[in-house]
Amino acid sequence: MTRHSIACILPPDLLVSLARDATPAQRLAVLTALDVDSSFRQARAEAAARLAAPVRLALAAAGGTPHRWIYDQRHSQSPSPGTLARREGDPPSGDASVNAAYDGFGATYSLYWDVFQRDSIDGQGMPIAALVHYGTAFDNAFWDGQGHMFFGDGDGQILTDTTRGIDVIGHELTHGVTQHEANLVYSGESGALNESISDVFGSLVKQYHLGQTAAQADWLIGADIVGPLLKPALRSMTAPGTANKHDSQPADMAHFVQTTSDNGGVHINSGIPNRAFAVTAITIGGPAWQAPGTIWYDTLNDPRLKPNSTFAGFAALTLKNARTRFGATSSEAAAVQAGWDAVKVPVR
Repeated sequence: MTRHSIACILPPDLLVSLARDATPAQRLAVLTALDVDSSFRQARAEAAARLAAPVRLALAAAGGTPHRWIYDQRHSQSPSPGTLARREGDPPSGDASVNAAYDGFGATYSLYWDVFQRDSIDGQGMPIAALVHYGTAFDNAFWDGQGHMFFGDGDGQILTDTTRGIDVIGHELTHGVTQHEANLVYSGESGALNESISDVFGSLVKQYHLGQTAAQADWLIGADIVGPLLKPALRSMTAPGTANKHDSQPADMAHFVQTTSDNGGVHINSGIPNRAFAVTAITIGGPAWQAPGTIWYDTLNDPRLKPNSTFAGFAALTLKNARTRFGATSSEAAAVQAGWDAVKVPVR
């Protein structure tokens, strides 16, 4: 089975759907994104396969400061870092994309450190590198599993500058957190959980940065980076399947998509656990990074979470963790139950 594959913010099925309706110029941008996607998927799968079991590390004794390195690829498609443009502690650069990546990394680090006391991706202060201006008008952003996040500038129609999406940055870096904790197999339901956990914490990064409550949040993923072909967003966590005209996510298990593409529908079916979290958070009320985020983070770190977990298995652990932390008859536990009931995932 595939332990991991490269996790791009624009999944291959969506790119294929876009290609069907695109102009020749737009189709070229899509095909370029698909070609890069394919080559990096193979490289990341090989690297991740060497991580045979989840690596559950103790928190570092000290922390609180990220270690950021921002490189300018100058439109190269090399997987190696280009020119160093800004590093930790440097003043802002004259390049807006460099600064946006630096700030987005900082916002992600802040959520994990301030709320969960996690020191970077691995819990040990791991440095993180951004490679901005990757390719020419490249329509994607992705984490390579080895400490690097790549940012395309977008073609202006499908995507715009991908460094502008704080939730997108949080999403991609969370793939690294999942890799170091549960190491969820990137296929089928466990792969959809992998994608959903990244959407959950990506949304929490944005909500924490903006100081929003669950009721105030828009629960949209990628709203700040989509071009006119994908307006208003890539995905909706409260209403899967409605984010744009190419969005085919189901909202509950009654509409679960059986497919062999996209590693067994990891991006499509992730809408189901996404909605479960959003319903849970809105039901509890207040900031979603508090009780709801803590329950999901406890579950991600739970040794009982297996790499090949199903939705039902993950749901059961969220309920157990809610009961452990807040009480068996708590309103938080009841909200978790309501979240999974809403998406027709059985949990007890």
